[in-house]
Amino acid sequence: MRILYLQTFPFWGSGSGTYARHLASEIGKRHKVAILAPDDRQIERAKLYPVKLPFPVAFTGHPEWPDCRLYTELTNVEVARIYQTFLDATLFAVEDFKPDILHVHHAFPLTWAAAYVKDMYSINFVTTIHGSELPTIEKDRRYGRATYYAMYRTRKIIPNSGYTRDWFLRLFKGYFHEKCRVIPGGVNIDKFIYSESGAKEVDQKLNLHHKPVVLFAGKLTKYKGVEYLVGAARKIHGEVIVMGDGPEKARLQEKARRLGINNIHWVGHLGAGVKKLVPYYSRADVFVAPSVWDEPLGLVILEAMACNTPVVVTRKGGIPLAVKEGINGLFIRARNSSEIVEKVNKLLDNEQLRMKMGTTARKIVEQKFSWEIIGRKFEHVYEKFRVKKSPNGNGKSNHGKPTPRETLSK
Repeated sequence: MRILYLQTFPFWGSGSGTYARHLASEIGKRHKVAILAPDDRQIERAKLYPVKLPFPVAFTGHPEWPDCRLYTELTNVEVARIYQTFLDATLFAVEDFKPDILHVHHAFPLTWAAAYVKDMYSINFVTTIHGSELPTIEKDRRYGRATYYAMYRTRKIIPNSGYTRDWFLRLFKGYFHEKCRVIPGGVNIDKFIYSESGAKEVDQKLNLHHKPVVLFAGKLTKYKGVEYLVGAARKIHGEVIVMGDGPEKARLQEKARRLGINNIHWVGHLGAGVKKLVPYYSRADVFVAPSVWDEPLGLVILEAMACNTPVVVTRKGGIPLAVKEGINGLFIRARNSSEIVEKVNKLLDNEQLRMKMGTTARKIVEQKFSWEIIGRKFEHVYEKFRVKKSPNGNGKSNHGKPTPRETLSK
């Protein structure tokens, strides 16, 4: 098969970017793969179609685009400019790559282009709903109208968690329920694996020798709840590493200064490369994700688990899909610094419990969330909905207009 992926954001700095690049690389082991995105960094085993946007824009912010606009802030003309840019780039990629199927990341805006391709070329597309786009649809009705038609045209809607599915269906009043199938993100278990040498590198860099370490990784937005980790830091029995960047960083650092907290290490956004992330996951004794919104299923949680790190997380959105209380992590209430202190210290002070949970965390990722397992699930979807070859055996894909019977059947 020939699969063309359409991704809205850069390959690094967000969960959907991580999801998109790892999935494309995994599927590329067995099929011809191309990926279109506003990024010019190469992805292993995938042909790249870079997109030059007129200006950077995101749903909730992006660490690689610190000054980006938000979709809720755009004028109608600016929305049209973004759409036209994505549409032109998609048409070029379709004509050049000649895919059998498209896989679109996020409910919009690239699904709008994919719907046009479906109508003009009869190439089917499937759509992954990551969740971060849903608050924008909820707040701004302009995007709901256009996206409704795209969801009508897509052949499969693939939320990354049960919570994301339910949220999506609430927004669209129950329509498209029969099209939905939950497939979570995954982890490259061969690369995200505990590294003793990597942990020592972090010790050397941050002078953390023999000190317990708590880690947060992700975008520094209000949704992530990092302010409650900052509020807990002074009572945590160890050092706190905040890995990431975003619009909340300055405010969070000011809060730490105001409270006289001196055990937080701000390492910023580390950019591309598994090798930069694994040492921090490996060094952490506990990973904390204090999200205050319904997190679809943070891939950073899975990455930390893959490196034998137990997690302390809020019971929000899709997180319980991967985290089981007392098995590989502990749950906390959202917006509750005192519970962060209690649960984190429980693990920091009990090495036997911490090590047992970390070992189990790795096993859960291996059994349920490896990219090989996730990739095989997507392959079944692609095979079911891809463009079929002509029955006369001439090898030409059915890229023309559909027959009346085909149109009625779709």
